[in-house]
Amino acid sequence: MSYEGVLTKMQTENGSPIQYYLVFDNDFMNMNQLLGKKITMAFVGFECLNCRLNKKIFRQGFCYDCFYEIPQAADWIMRPELSKAHLGQEDRDLEYEKQVQLQPHIVYLANSSNVKVGVTRKSQVPTRWIDQGAHEAIEIAEVPNRYLAGITEVALKDHVSDKTNWRKMLKNEIEDIDLVEWRSKLKDFIPEEVTDYFLEQNGETHLEFPVNGYPEKPKSLNLDKTPEYTGVLKGIKGQYLIFEDDTVFNVRANEGYKVAFTVNA
Repeated sequence: MSYEGVLTKMQTENGSPIQYYLVFDNDFMNMNQLLGKKITMAFVGFECLNCRLNKKIFRQGFCYDCFYEIPQAADWIMRPELSKAHLGQEDRDLEYEKQVQLQPHIVYLANSSNVKVGVTRKSQVPTRWIDQGAHEAIEIAEVPNRYLAGITEVALKDHVSDKTNWRKMLKNEIEDIDLVEWRSKLKDFIPEEVTDYFLEQNGETHLEFPVNGYPEKPKSLNLDKTPEYTGVLKGIKGQYLIFEDDTVFNVRANEGYKVAFTVNA
């Protein structure tokens, strides 16, 4: 079986285990069905997710020009505390910014390699946690816009990490952590304007990933340096494909790369 298309982050369905799909313009693959099979990936070219031109990808699946022009790549995407749509102030495109920023957002704790605080749109729960490879997560607050979520994350970063250790996550080095207790400990550090949105009752969400074997020493596949790779798929966690030889491939980090997949029995 052969497939060819432009990489975008894998789509997911929560279940036992989570189902992963690699979606191209005219085809898709249920990646769970490829576990135990030998896969060849070959780099074909670039295709910016915005302008669709064959231009080298700069960041987040976009070429250099698009990254610095389009609202989907503005600073407030990565730093929610910079959101200004609630003030009616435009960054790059006020209508787009209102659409994304002025909707319910969740501040959460996730445990993938360690406890981390994060922010996501309510509509992206539990997708965001799946993409981070978190085996458990809990909601801290539900706020009406992205700005309030951002300033809460900033306040809590002084007391808990906001980063995932991708190597520990992929090696499945799980720490036994009580997220309910962590949420209680952090309550006092939430900004005053967010205290009314604090969530006391929500329980933990537990996630199960389709992994038959974890890497001992994960080494990341870089398509720029290794334009063709063949390996046996052993698991999927976060947005990573895990192969038998400890090679791991971050699909999301390679958005905008056009690749050819060949699946052998």
